[in-house]
Amino acid sequence: MTRGVGGWTAEEALAKLSDMTAGVKPIAEEEFQARISKAQSLMAEQGLVALYLHAGTSLYYFTGTRWNSSERMVGALLLPTGAPIYIAPAFEKGTILQFMTVPGEVATWEEHESPYGLIAEHLAAAGVTSGQIGLDEATPFFVSDGIAKASPAFTFSNGASVTAACRMIKSPAEIALMTRAKEMTLAVHKATASMLGEHMTTAEVGAFLDAAHRKVGAAKGSYFKIVLFGPDSAFPHGVREPKTLEFGDMVLIDTGCQLHDYISDITRSYVFGNPTDEHRKVWNAEKAAQAKAFEAAQIGTRCGDVDLAARAELESRGFGPGYETPGLPHRTGHGIGLDIHEWPYLNWGDDTILEPGMCFSNEPMICLYKENGEGEFGVRLEDHFYMTADGPKWFTQPSHSVDEPFGGVKL
Repeated sequence: MTRGVGGWTAEEALAKLSDMTAGVKPIAEEEFQARISKAQSLMAEQGLVALYLHAGTSLYYFTGTRWNSSERMVGALLLPTGAPIYIAPAFEKGTILQFMTVPGEVATWEEHESPYGLIAEHLAAAGVTSGQIGLDEATPFFVSDGIAKASPAFTFSNGASVTAACRMIKSPAEIALMTRAKEMTLAVHKATASMLGEHMTTAEVGAFLDAAHRKVGAAKGSYFKIVLFGPDSAFPHGVREPKTLEFGDMVLIDTGCQLHDYISDITRSYVFGNPTDEHRKVWNAEKAAQAKAFEAAQIGTRCGDVDLAARAELESRGFGPGYETPGLPHRTGHGIGLDIHEWPYLNWGDDTILEPGMCFSNEPMICLYKENGEGEFGVRLEDHFYMTADGPKWFTQPSHSVDEPFGGVKL
């Protein structure tokens, strides 16, 4: 029997967990101000007269204001100098002020009015009547279209040239939050593996993941959860009708949580029972490919070459080539931070050069299918690393072995 898998009840496993958030510090106002200053410097370099930040993670990243996107325009306007100008419905002004971290004027609009001209109006008040405006790349089309039609004297560009350029380089405070979040999720993985039992449903496991994340201090529980057994594990993001757990099944669990808005995302694959020779061969190939990607991730290296290194290792073991299965049908990894998938990406077409502060998942999954397209099984080992001046550093240590996926470490 795979060590650390099964043997405990859900209640016993949950009781072993405790709050892990002691000493954690959220992002300070000074860091939000520094982010705005960096964005404004990039705006000046790129000749942008303004940058619009829509409700969501970029609005929070730069201003500390948490607000979800909806059918109403809510956001902030950054000019090359000065404080942000918030844009919100008039009836929401009081709430915006409560959520605001970086102070700034709030430009409001009534329900019968169009908000889209507010950007041009505030630029005109600052003496700017033309030029290029960057739009947060996550801005919904109805908002970007409305802004463009209300501001015909201006041109528009993808604001990712500023937002992504800032957000892809994490600060020590961000890395500290993600480190703790990932440690929390790894503890949840260990506890979850220990309480697995035959005939258990994916819904039961999902409920435990959620409860366990809350137990270790994630107030909202699991940010997401993918639980797959046996042939279902060949499908990276799940199946319509998941099967129950049987002895001998490959188990794939991918989950994470949020800690002060920063995200963890870890996948573990192991056998409920005794690994077969085929399980062992694929699992070991997956671990080797993950190690090769980590080894290739050096300062000055192209992101795409990290993906190619993982694929070369898999091809040397008889998988692939390219995206062909049995093999790796998707990219090797993605950036992570406030969003679970951020820039840059570890796919062979990404020419971004690795720099200190960049953070990535490392998950070169191997998928096997039968001739009729049904799943056989899949193995995904997902851990994250961040780039230091001396090269990559793991947030969490990778899975130990197919027989001891958690290295024999007790909770």
